[in-house]
Amino acid sequence: MTGKTLADKLFDDQKVAMKAQEKFRLSVLRMVRAELQNAVIAKQAPLTAEEELEILTREVKKRKESLGDYRKSGRENLVKDLEQEIEILSTYLPEQLSAGELEELVREAINETGAEGMKEMGRVMSFLMPRVKGKADGSLVRQIVEEKLK
Repeated sequence: MTGKTLADKLFDDQKVAMKAQEKFRLSVLRMVRAELQNAVIAKQAPLTAEEELEILTREVKKRKESLGDYRKSGRENLVKDLEQEIEILSTYLPEQLSAGELEELVREAINETGAEGMKEMGRVMSFLMPRVKGKADGSLVRQIVEEKLK
């Protein structure tokens, strides 16, 4: 095995956070490690790097969705905490694609699949999503695909 798994990196960073007495960071790292461990238990086998990334992406997405709700309710203390959690978790995600890179990938996917309208959006999305997994927000990808297929 050449590189460390996400779980290994999280464990190492958890030890660093513990020694530095960074309580907030430590709690976030513990939470995401618990999610990964729950997935291992449910699967009854070690997770692949892709599965680890999927879980981490899902955790970030949950927080981003909650952010809007907390803002609407005026819960600024929770908004600040969620923003910090997103920032911490995002450091473990691959670099996100820019809008320009994403648009280029969408164009390529449309050309590859031969899609000519909204009826073929599913084909474009199923072609595209494995290529951008973890590197772009699915709703943004969908939005760009819709714009290009209109």
